[in-house]
Formats: sequence, C-alpha cells, structure tokens
Amino acid sequence: MIVLASDHVTAQAAVQVSDQVQHLISALRQDDYTLAELMQLVGLTHRAIVQRNYLNPAIEAGLIKRTIPDNPKSPKQRYRLKR
Repeated sequence: MIVLASDHVTAQAAVQVSDQVQHLISALRQDDYTLAELMQLVGLTHRAIVQRNYLNPAIEAGLIKRTIPDNPKSPKQRYRLKR
C-alpha cells in the first residue's frame, strides 16, 4: 500500500479539528460556497459563530481555502474544499 504524504497530512489534520469543522467539511461537496451557503449547510444563522468555530479553524487546518485569498473580506468571497 502506498500512502502519499498529502494523505498523511490530511489524516493528521482531520484528527486535530473540532466536531464543528468536521461537520462543515462533511457537508461540503466539490462546489464553491458563500458564507451564507455554508451557514445553511451547517444549520446555523449567526455569522460570527460560523466564522469563529467552523470556517476559520478549517482554513487554518488547510481543509478549506478561499477563492480570493488576497481579499478575505471580499463580498464575492467563496470557499471550497482544498484539493
């Protein structure tokens, strides 16, 4: 069996993330999502909570990336699973 380094890193990151982040990751598909769409996916309505407890930890763990990384607060910002 061949294990790629990226698979190993992803597995380590998955172990270290919270249940909230795991919930967010499991809800995502291969599309790009706005913050509002991510909030719908996890069933929450408070933007700051979703950003603090779900989105930011997922970005820091390298599981999700911004579509406009140079401008995180862009109104056109979307998020996707990191491939």
